[in-house]
Amino acid sequence: MTGVDRATVEEWVAGDPHPGDRAELQALLDAGDDRADAELADRFAGPLTFGTAGLRGPLRAGPGGMNAAVVARAAAGLGRYLADHGHAGQGVVVGYDGRHRSDEFARVTAQVLTGAGFVVEVLPRPLPTPVLSFAVRHRGAVAGVMVTASHNPPQDNGYKVYLGDGAQLVPPADREIEAAIAAAGPAAELPLGEEWTTLGDDVEADYVAAVVAALEPGRVPGRERLVVATTAMHGVGTATTRAVFAAAGFAPLHAVVEQEHPDPDFPTVAFPNPEEPGAVDLLLALAERVGADVALAEDPDADRCSVVCGGRQLTGDEVGALLGDWLLRRGVAGTYARSLVSGSLLGELAAAAGQPTEETPTGFKWIIRAGSAAAPLVFGYEEALGYAVTPQVAHDKDGISACLAVALLAAELAAEGRTLLDRLDDLAREHGLHATGQLSVRVTDLSLISGAMARLRATPPVQLLGRPVIYEDLLPEVDGVRLAGEGVRVVVRPSGTEPKLKAYLQSVVPVPGDDVTAARAQGDADLARLRDEMSAALGL
Repeated sequence: MTGVDRATVEEWVAGDPHPGDRAELQALLDAGDDRADAELADRFAGPLTFGTAGLRGPLRAGPGGMNAAVVARAAAGLGRYLADHGHAGQGVVVGYDGRHRSDEFARVTAQVLTGAGFVVEVLPRPLPTPVLSFAVRHRGAVAGVMVTASHNPPQDNGYKVYLGDGAQLVPPADREIEAAIAAAGPAAELPLGEEWTTLGDDVEADYVAAVVAALEPGRVPGRERLVVATTAMHGVGTATTRAVFAAAGFAPLHAVVEQEHPDPDFPTVAFPNPEEPGAVDLLLALAERVGADVALAEDPDADRCSVVCGGRQLTGDEVGALLGDWLLRRGVAGTYARSLVSGSLLGELAAAAGQPTEETPTGFKWIIRAGSAAAPLVFGYEEALGYAVTPQVAHDKDGISACLAVALLAAELAAEGRTLLDRLDDLAREHGLHATGQLSVRVTDLSLISGAMARLRATPPVQLLGRPVIYEDLLPEVDGVRLAGEGVRVVVRPSGTEPKLKAYLQSVVPVPGDDVTAARAQGDADLARLRDEMSAALGL
């Protein structure tokens, strides 16, 4: 065989505790043909990288996939890291979603961590990621594990790690855990325990109560008349979201029946990501049938929220501005944060209200850590549909609380005969029309991304939209480039979770004479021109 030594594969097989995964690798070894050799070479090219988002990859046997052996060694590495930092024998909470093998991976994690002497509590059934983030602090744990691949394709799974603050880990913890995983030894030799506890429904109920208390729905009369359509996108958000809306005094939600319950094959969507074209088509149809005032989509682990109003899907930046504006008008004082690839309108709104604002590196692990003791984070968002409306509840992005906040805002506006779109027009008149969009290029060869970034850094554009722009390399904090000028801004970076190169585009268009429609048309034209200009600059 070529590409990988047979003894290396046999050694992994001998140390793999899962009979099905062992058989999968053995079948490739026995095949002995070029296709099988290439497959083995790919699976053994290197282990899945453990980063600040944990692990994420295809479900397959071998070190380059998500499987029982990889998960067991990840749990052992996490346990070693926690023990080395003075947390031996303390509590860890484990949650999981409805993807293929998620329940198995949660059980393996519980067994390994229990075997390492930790007090492990497992959520009672597939539940949203925000419930796990909440549970870490609520249960006084030193860490949490969420088995999920969020909005990745159905053939993937993942492993998110939270530390005791309920937030996803940041460097150098990821590198230290990765080193501990590498030193863990064969998965089959890890000590296992069975004394872990399955929690009851009270943790979810406490999360529901905390979200509702934080957003004070009693301040919004008439909310029971709002017509809301929703989809869980074949994920785990349905029951928890229904409970939150019922506790907040809303009428029963209208759900997309085909997507209401967990289905790991995601049969009605090409990608289970509300951002992808066509992903919310069934929600749009439902919203029209029931005459919904607002329609809300969650991704499969319910940590993201997408909004449809008037037959139009709002961008993450539009929702971020609406939610930030709503909280500011409610008098919520503290820090308002956004990632550097998100639009600039939130910063302008916060500054106009006299509240501090921060621009963070990409990733919610940074957004959630914004603020200070004097001005703690009260709202943070990223343009990829992630919002922290109640950071005191879940110390991460939370699609369920965001859905409730959007519905409360929509109810307030409906009482005045207005919609979310009307409020966006108000903001455009007051602050200019902030048109934002993306140029996103998916690749199969990652060298195309590094080559494009190298070209951009070597010869960056000096003008965009006919205006001079200043080039800024964001290294070493972020592998990205920013180009900014009067009313125009572009940030280019590789995706942190997918094989994509993304350019985040913004044009700010004045609204003279109250003509928002004309400004939106100009904004759309500007974004189309920016896509062309950046495609040329990147050579893609």
